[in-house]
Amino acid sequence: MVVALALMIAAGTINYLQRRRAEQARMQAMKMELVPVNGRSDGTADAQAAADPGAGDAGAAAADGDPYTTPLNGRQAVNFTLENLQGQKVSLASYKGRPLVVDFWATWCGPCKVEIPWFEKLHDQYAGQGLEILGVSADDLDKNDAAKLFTEKRDINDFATQMKMNYPVLIDGQSVEDAWGGLDALPTTFFIDKHGKIVASTVGLTPRDEIEADIKKAIGAS
Repeated sequence: MVVALALMIAAGTINYLQRRRAEQARMQAMKMELVPVNGRSDGTADAQAAADPGAGDAGAAAADGDPYTTPLNGRQAVNFTLENLQGQKVSLASYKGRPLVVDFWATWCGPCKVEIPWFEKLHDQYAGQGLEILGVSADDLDKNDAAKLFTEKRDINDFATQMKMNYPVLIDGQSVEDAWGGLDALPTTFFIDKHGKIVASTVGLTPRDEIEADIKKAIGAS
């Protein structure tokens, strides 16, 4: 009986280690992943790359170990006004005076699903220091078709509910992307100090400790 128990424990340990290695390999692969804004399974990303060879520069830079950063770093964040999930207008300017994270994401973005739970925990962790987070959905919205628009908004709301997002979610991020340097890949995240200046930014799946360091930078910037 003792021998059988030992064998069971050994087998369980081996299975655990195998699962652990597989999970680590999966996470490592995701860390190298950037999701082009048009990169859905319909092949539009490939078509865009063929038409514009420079369109994949962000992904190539990340793969080469030279991460892409937005030229907006060090500049004042451009104001926008977007609807939240309740249909209310929310202005970026209304958050001036507080450190802010603006995270552009989408429901179809795999790396976004990894980062969102981190933002939820970091939101709670640094709320006492005034931190605010805005999740800006870059999902397509068909504004010319009321029925489709209703469904698209519902899908975004369902996603936010499923992910238990504990910070405001805004929609129609694509309408402001040009003013924010263009969204070459998702997630794209900006860290803004209380004076409205962008002090850091990340593109693609970013390690949690780097995100936290950028939050601290936004909080501590004078």
